[in-house]
Amino acid sequence: MDFRNALDAVVARHPHVHENISRPEMVRRAVDAREALVSACGALATWTPPESTGRSPKDTYIVRRPESESTIDWDSPNCIPLDPGTFEMLWKDALEVLADKPHVFVTDRAVGADPTYALPVRTVGSHALTAIFTDNMFRPVPPDIDRSIYRDRPFTVLVLPYDKVRAERYEGRLRRLPDGSTSSMAIVMDFDRRVGLVYGSAYCGTVKKMIFTVMNWLLPGDGILPLHCSANEGRAGDAALLLGLSGTGKTTLSADPTRSLLGDDEHGWNDHGIANFENGCYAKLINLRQDKEPEIWHASFRKAAPEEHGALIENCMMYPSGQFDVDDARLTQNSRVSYPLTSLSNIKTPPVSGHPKTILFLTADANAVLPPIARLSPEQAMLWFLMGYTSKLAGTETGITEPVSTFSRFFGAPFMPRNPDVYARMLGEKLARHGSRVYLVNTGWSGGPYGEGSRMDINLTRAMVRAALEGRLEDVEYVEDTLFHVSIPKTCPGVPDDVLVPRNTWKDPAAYEARARKLAGEVAAFFEKTYGDKGIDPAVVRECPGT
Repeated sequence: MDFRNALDAVVARHPHVHENISRPEMVRRAVDAREALVSACGALATWTPPESTGRSPKDTYIVRRPESESTIDWDSPNCIPLDPGTFEMLWKDALEVLADKPHVFVTDRAVGADPTYALPVRTVGSHALTAIFTDNMFRPVPPDIDRSIYRDRPFTVLVLPYDKVRAERYEGRLRRLPDGSTSSMAIVMDFDRRVGLVYGSAYCGTVKKMIFTVMNWLLPGDGILPLHCSANEGRAGDAALLLGLSGTGKTTLSADPTRSLLGDDEHGWNDHGIANFENGCYAKLINLRQDKEPEIWHASFRKAAPEEHGALIENCMMYPSGQFDVDDARLTQNSRVSYPLTSLSNIKTPPVSGHPKTILFLTADANAVLPPIARLSPEQAMLWFLMGYTSKLAGTETGITEPVSTFSRFFGAPFMPRNPDVYARMLGEKLARHGSRVYLVNTGWSGGPYGEGSRMDINLTRAMVRAALEGRLEDVEYVEDTLFHVSIPKTCPGVPDDVLVPRNTWKDPAAYEARARKLAGEVAAFFEKTYGDKGIDPAVVRECPGT
């Protein structure tokens, strides 16, 4: 089946197609159709059904075809195969639904600020809100798109956010729910036919993360390393990358008034340097504070006409007055806002830079055994890149709470579909070629684990990050942590020396030793289980904690 031609035929026959309409027209149609409400500040507000307040990874599939199957890590729980026949059924059903819609919205955008590998993306859907979201998050098609290696390989996404799959037709083909019924949601990527389908998920981030996954599969085949990270640039043109999972401080630390932001989430690294994939940001709103995140607050809640505002706020509590309550989590903890980069005050335009001088891996270790900052060799960097470690807390209010170790390969496991050795090897090659310095930064606990110690002072973390970015940790003396295989600086400007070595901050050295060995054992066990047969370079394996 020629999926794109079949879709184009439906669009061509439809009486009410709105193709690449203006932003004011998108907003007007979304409001008139009650897809969104205009808030008191002028931002658009929308709410999704309960099953669509976040991604649905168990309903996200990759079509398994002979052309690409050897490149994908099917052992990963995030790479769920779908047979081509089922995808063809879904596509045909979706086209029938689209043909009956009163309106069809089409946007032609691109992903990738470097025009040499910008991916043209066509989004076709039943709702104006999807068009607004892609207008925020995807980039205008560059005038020199003919320079792109993907100029003749565009990707097309069909989005039916509020229509459900006819589950009875897909028994034994789609996910079986706990009650024995079949899921009515399907998010599918077909890398070989260059099409995607969002069927039954109204969460806007589904579209964003689908295209990010596509880029993460596509780019390594052309020698480009995709990264789930934020990026900024200093006044001397020195670029930095910050990688970290939720709660590690990535957004806070990348928003530096002395450095220009390229982007907060998705970047590529090729032979010319780094480039943001996106046109906007998709930020969490829960418990947002104006004094801590003034840029996000301004982009979300500044006063402006809805046609000009730019913000699309999703699943945040709003009162009849049109005012938002970012602390009310009754709808979801995952309230979000999307807005274009131009809503921020200190951005790099275009969002491209040279090769990164500094790379920071952020972790929030609630065990309080990883150093607040440590230098990594290329092999150590590849190891921690593979691990993507941080801690999550089993509880936060009362009683003794044990940290839960969390691992997300490349700090973005759900979106990295290729075999893991590919991404790790590419990072090692980039580091060797360009001499980027990599640091592991622990923004978590010090002086004892969660419940006993305290969270690392953000001002001390900023001082350490600043020292790393400014090259002031290049010539200091280091001590080797033989358990975790990282190098700890003996001194750092603006930071007391005793803070730098975790063991020194604990009252009980024996308790520290026991906790450190426990974490090292968890890391080693996860590495062996996940990567033991994945062809990882032995030099990287030797850097695993506990070995």
